[in-house]
Amino acid sequence: MPDNRVVQGRMVTPRHLAELIEDDDVMEAEAIEDADRDCPDCGGDVVKVGYMPSVTEYVVGYKCQDCDWSDTDRD
Repeated sequence: MPDNRVVQGRMVTPRHLAELIEDDDVMEAEAIEDADRDCPDCGGDVVKVGYMPSVTEYVVGYKCQDCDWSDTDRD
């Protein structure tokens, strides 16, 4: 699986994808994977990325490849 993916017409790295989801800088990010779910807004494909927004937090973020929708596994 390639490290970079096309999201909303742009090629993004795992770190950039995490920053789009978080709307802020992140410390590091893992490889982008298929989330095996459809976007609740537009029905498009969703990808996921695990990342660390801080030293003490690990988050899995989800982002639609076609629209602005994103979500995280935070409670």
